[in-house]
Amino acid sequence: MKLATLKNGSRDGRLVVVSKDLTRCTDAARIAPTLQAALDDWESVAPRLARMAEGVELGSVPTFRFHERECESPLPRAYQWADGSAYINHVELVRKARGAEVPESFYDDPLMYQGGSDAFLGPRDPIPLGDPAWGCDMEGEIAVITDDVPMGVSEAEASGHIKLIMLCNDVSLRGLIPAELAKGFGFFQSKPPSAFSPVAVTPEALGDLWKDNLVHRPLHVDYNGEPFGRAEAGVDATFSLARLVSHAAKTRPLSAGTVIGSGTVSNKGADGGPGKPVSEGGLGYSCIAEIRMIEKIATGDFKTPFMKAGDTVRMEMLDGSGKSIFGAIEQVVEAV
Repeated sequence: MKLATLKNGSRDGRLVVVSKDLTRCTDAARIAPTLQAALDDWESVAPRLARMAEGVELGSVPTFRFHERECESPLPRAYQWADGSAYINHVELVRKARGAEVPESFYDDPLMYQGGSDAFLGPRDPIPLGDPAWGCDMEGEIAVITDDVPMGVSEAEASGHIKLIMLCNDVSLRGLIPAELAKGFGFFQSKPPSAFSPVAVTPEALGDLWKDNLVHRPLHVDYNGEPFGRAEAGVDATFSLARLVSHAAKTRPLSAGTVIGSGTVSNKGADGGPGKPVSEGGLGYSCIAEIRMIEKIATGDFKTPFMKAGDTVRMEMLDGSGKSIFGAIEQVVEAV
């Protein structure tokens, strides 16, 4: 089942059920007006939405053309957004560039921060940037949405609480991060609103692509129209998405509609070292910071600049036949 939220002038948008090929959709209002309303009563609502999805495929329910540009993020706002560190390769590169070792605890105890969830960007909304010196960066990630998760769940139990999967552009302001972290109190100003893919997909709809609580497909990231990243989301993950959900719920329950991010999807190179750019036959990168760190390690200096007004980023994941699974995040940086 694939779900999306269309813009309708309200804060929470209008829930629709989308066809598998992302060409058609049907209004889900008679079942649930918004995705959050569906998640609040997922056990009883999900089977009804699934039957509606079958009707979309069979042509037995009224449908209309689905346009990704008309979408909000599946949850335009959420009760909670927490971002983790499934791909430690990314953390290793960042620390190596500044001559720091990765603590051993990072390999069995995930990093996680709680971000702003009150105003996500739509998948085609511009990325507002107040000052280029803030160091605007994209981060291509996988994200999951949960139902109600009890405190203290195991990784195996957490798997059953993952109800929807989507892509994420976790926008970061790299120039503000060092000073914020130096205060010892975490991110705030350096983490502006994130954007999510037009469509959220159930694990069942992913079939064999969803295995071990990871999505086993490359994440396509294009920067200014050129291939920038093709990292394999099912490879080099230190933690599964279920492990991140379990980590978030260690000391508190999670409310239905909680969004948990994987952190930047990142792969090692074929030789086990830093990966190469797509232009050199590598899998590239899902954020600019990573290529900058590799440049720093190799040459002693950063070469690739961060994003500026007018720059564009596109994120998408394709199935084995080349069809879009979640739709595309496609954004332009806009000076404000």
